[in-house]
Amino acid sequence: MSTSETILSFDKVSFEFEPKKPILNLVDFSVRRDTKITIMGQNGAGKSTILKMITGALKPKEGTVNVVPRLTIATAHQVIRPQDRELTVREFFQQNFKDKQYDIDRKIDEVLEVVNLHAPQHDRLVKSFSGGQQARLLLASALIQDADLLLLDEPTNNLDKEGIGHLTAFLIMYEKTCMVISHDADFLNSFTEGVLYLDAHTHKVEQYVGNYFDAVDQIARRIEKENMKNAQLVKGIIKNKEQANVFAHKGGKLRLVARKMREKAEEMEESKVEVRREDKTIRSFEIPVQEELSGELLKLSAVSVIRNHHATSKKVEMSLRKDEHLLLMGPNGIGKSTLLEVLASGQAKDAWIAPGVRVGYYRQDFSTLNFEHTVRESLMEALESSGGKVLEEEMRRVAAGFLITKELIHSKVGHLSEGQKGLVSFARLVLQQPGLLILDEPTNHINFRHLPVIAEALDAYEGAMILVSHVPEFVDQIRIDRTLDLDR
Repeated sequence: MSTSETILSFDKVSFEFEPKKPILNLVDFSVRRDTKITIMGQNGAGKSTILKMITGALKPKEGTVNVVPRLTIATAHQVIRPQDRELTVREFFQQNFKDKQYDIDRKIDEVLEVVNLHAPQHDRLVKSFSGGQQARLLLASALIQDADLLLLDEPTNNLDKEGIGHLTAFLIMYEKTCMVISHDADFLNSFTEGVLYLDAHTHKVEQYVGNYFDAVDQIARRIEKENMKNAQLVKGIIKNKEQANVFAHKGGKLRLVARKMREKAEEMEESKVEVRREDKTIRSFEIPVQEELSGELLKLSAVSVIRNHHATSKKVEMSLRKDEHLLLMGPNGIGKSTLLEVLASGQAKDAWIAPGVRVGYYRQDFSTLNFEHTVRESLMEALESSGGKVLEEEMRRVAAGFLITKELIHSKVGHLSEGQKGLVSFARLVLQQPGLLILDEPTNHINFRHLPVIAEALDAYEGAMILVSHVPEFVDQIRIDRTLDLDR
């Protein structure tokens, strides 16, 4: 790691959104100029909170966040803000500057070239771009500021393989300070020089030097060492307590010995290391299929393919029956998400869905969730939509399997991290029991530890399923019966 000056530090920083629910607890770390840092931690640990505290969007409850004077900071957020969706490309980039940029169009074209997004019309609305294209716009909006510190929050979400490769090459060559949150291990390892590990249970940050895999190895070895130390202490505690009980019954001076042995056991108890609990993995689950389905559930006679910002209708002959899985393929911006959206809404003019079929829709931006609902309200709504008997205990059982705790269940959906929103979305699908499952980039924001469990559930799903994913390792774990490539 660089020995240059420290440009950013947290000094005993504590933060919480709600009383007695800490996110950060007496956190200390520092970042040096021209280094590339990864922030690790499970969904909901507070990684994005750290970035917001660096920019000043959130203030610490205790402690101080120290930033060197005149340090410029640019952030690439996880998703386009709702208020930005109605902006033109030019307005979206111009808002990053206090003063009007008279050469803004030239600057836009330069940064879009960097993120491998062919320069669009500058008057085009942001909302008209696909999820993958919006991810590139978010990254470009940070790059256009040419800041001293670049903060990237899940920058690979929605990017296809080509986009991730382009971003990786850029970060390897990047000469300024960069802090990145991502669940893509290979992507992180390609450029990382140091790791900040945020423990979701102690709410503290540990700092490691080296690449991403080095840090993971150091954490694993440290956990093993702590477990061994605790095991030795437990043996000593048991031995001292047993001997103290024996001496206490013998009376006289041996009672004093017994007391000292109990005190020794208490000291050993206090010496036990608070072993971190590694990121928990969601429990294995199944998505029950809607009962009494038969025959064709979906017919598709034409699709809209978008090239050079123009949509062309292409004829197809595609149908899905129960227990058939379709993979929808194509590069960013060709119209995959648009097709899924019109199918899920029932507005596709060239598609037919059998009457009575319940559609479960996992949308990559989570806009199908009501952010004002509590998690409990959101899950109960899904359970009610299944038409079965509504049981609170069933809802809570499913929620627990997706790491939705009794404390989290009363939080507003809008207050959750993006990863937690993803887990709530999967819990809703389990409770909804759909006949047709539509999944748009279901790996986005999700902790990599959960992905094999999710893939196993999708592989076993017995209803009709349409999947879009740019993660081949994930798709390879799922049974695919048919493929529709919009690029062919």
